[in-house]
Amino acid sequence: MCKAGPVDPDPAVGDDDPRSAATLRRTVLDHPAADGREAASKGRFLAALERLDRPCDREADPVHVTASAVVAGRRGTVLHLHRRLGRWLQPGGHVEPGEAPAAAALRESEEETGLELAHPPGGPHLVHLDVLPAADGHTHLDLRYLLVAPDDDPHPPPDESQDARWFSWEEAAAVADEALAGGLRAARAAWERAASAIAAKEAVGR
Repeated sequence: MCKAGPVDPDPAVGDDDPRSAATLRRTVLDHPAADGREAASKGRFLAALERLDRPCDREADPVHVTASAVVAGRRGTVLHLHRRLGRWLQPGGHVEPGEAPAAAALRESEEETGLELAHPPGGPHLVHLDVLPAADGHTHLDLRYLLVAPDDDPHPPPDESQDARWFSWEEAAAVADEALAGGLRAARAAWERAASAIAAKEAVGR
């Protein structure tokens, strides 16, 4: 959830920190674009990182990194109806001071769905990125991670959108806008690979 109000500025970080421009640049460079929109977003993302000293700090610049997630499980994917935009979207929001983008994606998604989520086996997996306009003239450089969910129904807390539910992958594609469609395709393929790894791990544990 994107919370309003002043935020303590993110302190300066070293080049090895996951919030640094240098680390984020490597992450974006290593990520293969799946289509024309993502390729264009990748170029804009890298150009912004060339000038941003604190790329995850929304107080430092109206162009900043955000983090979201495609939540996946055996029932499909979880989307929530954004209260201001009136569109079904993946959960996500701003990166808080001292927080890595992958951790922000997990925190925001758990807050907005009420589900206990996890990164897939092997750790955080970036499945998509996008650059999109946001409120107050801001631009979000959005990193999208795959998160694994149990079969439970979402139960968002009272201060979040109450319209959060499971969609089949086909249903999600039908309601997704252009900014989300590519992320769903990439996440579905990544989830199918992760599900096989999870099943193999569970079989060994029996």
